[in-house]
Order: sequence, then C-alpha cells, then structure tokens
Amino acid sequence: MAEDTQFRVLLVDDHEIVRRGLKTVLQERTDIVVIGEAGTVKSGIEETMRLEPDIVLMDLRLPDGSGVEACREIRCNSPDTKVIILTSYADEDALFAAIMAGAAGYVLKDLDPSRLQEAIATVGRGGSLLDPKMTTTVLERVRKGAAQHPADDAFASLSPQEDRILKFIGEGLTNREIAEQLSLSEKTIKNYVSQIYSKLHIERRSQAATIATERRLRKEQ
Repeated sequence: MAEDTQFRVLLVDDHEIVRRGLKTVLQERTDIVVIGEAGTVKSGIEETMRLEPDIVLMDLRLPDGSGVEACREIRCNSPDTKVIILTSYADEDALFAAIMAGAAGYVLKDLDPSRLQEAIATVGRGGSLLDPKMTTTVLERVRKGAAQHPADDAFASLSPQEDRILKFIGEGLTNREIAEQLSLSEKTIKNYVSQIYSKLHIERRSQAATIATERRLRKEQ
C-alpha cells in the first residue's frame, strides 16, 4: 500500500457526541478519513455495504444488538473490510467472541487519542491490534485449543428442542420465525428461550447468538 494512501473509516456508535469526538481525533492524521457514520447494527452493516470502507470502528454495545454480531456479518459479506471493536469495558469473553467473529482489533474507549490513531493505521496496513490489557489470557485459550465458552458445561443440560432453538438463534431467526420452523406457538418459543438463558447463565439474545455461533465454529474445525 502506498504511503500516501488514506484509510477510509466508518464509525458505528449510538452516541452522536462519541462519533463526533472520534471523527475529530482520527482526522487529525492526514492518512485517516472518516467517510460515514452509523448508530445501530443494522445501519452499520448497510453503510458498510454501501460505502465499502477500509475499516469499521464499531462500538461493542449497540441498541439493536452486539458489535460482534455486526462484525461477523460484515466480515462475511465484505471480507476486505477490517473491523475494530471499541468498548468501555474490559471483557475477556467479548474479546474472545470478537476474535472468533474476525475482528482485527479490540480497543478500550479510554485509549490515548494518538494510540487510537495508530491503531487505525496499523489495521489499515494489514496488521492486527488487540488491547494489551486484555489479550494474554484470551490468546492462551486459543493457543491451547480450549476455545471453550463459560456456557459449554451447561450445553449438556439443554433438551434436544432447546438445542435446536439455540441453533436457530445463532442463525439470526426471530422467535416468530423459529415458531414457524418448529410448528409451535411464539409464546412456547419464548418460554424455551427463557429456559435456554437460564441454563446457559446469560441474559440477552445477542449472547445466545454468539454462544451458538462459537459452538458451531468449533464443531466445524
């Protein structure tokens, strides 16, 4: 890549003031240009397909889902686009999920502005960036081939029907769509989903989707 090449960045964060701050910081460098903004998973994916940025700087938690979910879809549909997950919280499981989803980086929002700029440039040049505060344990999990999610031991407690429903959640189906697939009522599916959350010790659908996807990927390896 030529030295005068600009790295085209899409910002995805649900807070406009955060996006403004990020844009100001990033564009202090002549080799970084912010070409668009989005505030949700849906709009982030749509804008990525429309603008084809080099890098998407993506908040981990968005109103309609997880930045990890968006990263997975972006990497599937636009493999040349790199994704950096940006978050306020140091979360080992979220970092591991981001790696599994194909993220090129995972940084904290309190990162020094100059280091964030360099993170964008590093990823733009084809490098990988993972916050040093968080990577040691996670990378050890990968090296040892453990690749185990904390919910793994609970999978055995799922009934065959719950197992099928978890798989559908991982594929992005809504409760209504799952009900149609299994010829059950939407209320029945909602009850099954609540039982799955309880058995896997999770609280949100995005967590269930991430667990289901990680589980499928391990089976395919």
